[in-house]
Amino acid sequence: MSLLTRFQRLATLPVRVGERIGLLDHVPDGLAPGAPLPHHTFRWDLDKTYLRTEFDSFADLAKAAFENAADKQAYPGATALLRALAQPGHRICIVSGSPTQMRQVLAAKLALDGVAYDEFVLKNNLKNILRGRFRSLRAQIPYKLPAMLRSRIGAPAARETLFGDDAEADAIIYCLYADVIAGRVSIGDLERVLIAARTYDDDAAMILDLAQRAPKTEGISRIFIHLDRRSPPVGFRRFGHRLVPVFNYFQAALVLYQDHILSARQVIFVALEMLDSGQYELGHLATSIQDVIRRGRITRETALRLTSDANEASQSGALSGRTDLPPFEQIASSFRERVRELGDGPLDTWEVDDAPLDYVRLVDEEHEHRRTRRKHGHTSSS
Repeated sequence: MSLLTRFQRLATLPVRVGERIGLLDHVPDGLAPGAPLPHHTFRWDLDKTYLRTEFDSFADLAKAAFENAADKQAYPGATALLRALAQPGHRICIVSGSPTQMRQVLAAKLALDGVAYDEFVLKNNLKNILRGRFRSLRAQIPYKLPAMLRSRIGAPAARETLFGDDAEADAIIYCLYADVIAGRVSIGDLERVLIAARTYDDDAAMILDLAQRAPKTEGISRIFIHLDRRSPPVGFRRFGHRLVPVFNYFQAALVLYQDHILSARQVIFVALEMLDSGQYELGHLATSIQDVIRRGRITRETALRLTSDANEASQSGALSGRTDLPPFEQIASSFRERVRELGDGPLDTWEVDDAPLDYVRLVDEEHEHRRTRRKHGHTSSS
């Protein structure tokens, strides 16, 4: 039996089976007929954003492929944050570079964590291999950008918040997506970016079509980049004030509290999960507050208001049963002192250049960075 005949037989498999083995793409259903539009969509990556995943070597990749759901570990605070974001009117969409064959184990991990989601898209590398599209195995822009555009067409929200990491090209992809759906990147400019990203012609045509059809909005005002590699935050200044590099999810929760998306109680739950992980102490959280204030990502006033709101939340039962912690007023006093240590002098004002990003240059730089990493034995995709 020829390879072509076998491929044609595989193509007749039921859709769910085809998606599970990676022969067919999983296309999210979008909104049900008559369902209200979401108010706010939160888009998450998984590896190095939600899950601790090492893939800098082939040994790392093999280990990740054979882990079961219980083996996989989320970053402290990430689970509590995702749960807090699952509110009425909110939509949780996950798009990950992990292969489609890992859907079952990754879905089981999210279920174990009690994380609900509305969409879950994984990368179909088996299909890329069968079609001989080996450039697509590493490329992320031609994969993630259309996945997000297609998702937006199916369920457009007034606001979106994006979560990624510094291990891949998430900062570039997310900013490009935000500027495309805000109308700041023309179709012609997008075409040049796709050429720079080595996108196959038919994929580029599909992406350009999605970009034209995606409902436009200026509502992407916040992009979080989790600094898994401890990249210096200053390196992300060129992406503007909307992009917030964070060392941990307590910092992300602080910014979302200032944005009036999270309550003080929800911020407390993120902090408690981090403390319970054994990887953080109260002093680490206080230092995290100082860091985001010093970098101009939240104000002193926001931090002081949080301590007041959190104190009220603790009195209403947010810390019930937590005999392992000092009295909350003592914790709040310590945090207020850390804020006052910053003084009243000027902090980092984050001067932002309003000039549009040069995405072609950014993509070229990312490709050069990826080649350099490969020379040193790293396998991470961009």
